[in-house]
Amino acid sequence: MINLIWGMNWVVMKTANSFFPPITFVAYRFLFGALVLLSVWRWLHLPLPKKKYWPWIFLTGILQMGLNNIAAQTSMLTLGAGMVSVLNYSMPVFAAVMAHFLLGEKLTWRKGFGIILALAGMVVLMDVHAGGSITAILIGLLSAVFWGLASIFVKLKLSDVNAISLTTWQMVCASLTLLVYTAIVPQGPVIWNKESILCLLYNGVLASALAFFLWSWILQHIEVSKASVAVLAVPIVGVVGGIICLGEPMTLHILLGMFMIMAGIYVVVTAKAKVRR
Repeated sequence: MINLIWGMNWVVMKTANSFFPPITFVAYRFLFGALVLLSVWRWLHLPLPKKKYWPWIFLTGILQMGLNNIAAQTSMLTLGAGMVSVLNYSMPVFAAVMAHFLLGEKLTWRKGFGIILALAGMVVLMDVHAGGSITAILIGLLSAVFWGLASIFVKLKLSDVNAISLTTWQMVCASLTLLVYTAIVPQGPVIWNKESILCLLYNGVLASALAFFLWSWILQHIEVSKASVAVLAVPIVGVVGGIICLGEPMTLHILLGMFMIMAGIYVVVTAKAKVRR
């Protein structure tokens, strides 16, 4: 489910750039998602996270929901939705290396081969020769770094926090911080119409509230490296969505890249977990 929701969201995010400045859209998106999750959190009568967790909740909220999405949204001003989704999902290489040193999740030869194979598929799928700004490409890769770092901190410091509470308060912290920023620094006009509202609804309810809750739950139950590689199916959905909805062409590069990514996912997910002692 998470692969489908986040995969198609790249098309929605690209569309949203026609109506919102990037940072404004990210702020509104997560404010909407936070309101949805706060309703669920209150309905379930969940307690507030313990005081010791709040610095990490704030930090991971800013990294994963704020900076990651701002970088991705900004890079889509000049790059296509499919390419940015691929750049964003280069995250596993950063997460796997950091998890090796910080979490004791051993980077085995099999897991390393799977990651390399999947990332090689991304390079093929990305096809940089199709055009695009080098700066935008670097910003897209930076979004992956922010996401990978947040995933490490969640696993390292927040594994004991209820997944709904964690996602709710991460989203509250990120959205309020970004709203304050947009109030201080002018971002440009917003165009309100049926299409822009639908973009917010999709992002707020599905891509933010539901999908980020699922991601937090996944991170708390399996290795970061496996979780991050398993969702590499998302850029495949994003590329296909770009082809169908945005008219991006289907090429041999795309077909070959999809096959390599799926093969890499299979290799890593089926690798036996090993923990360094």
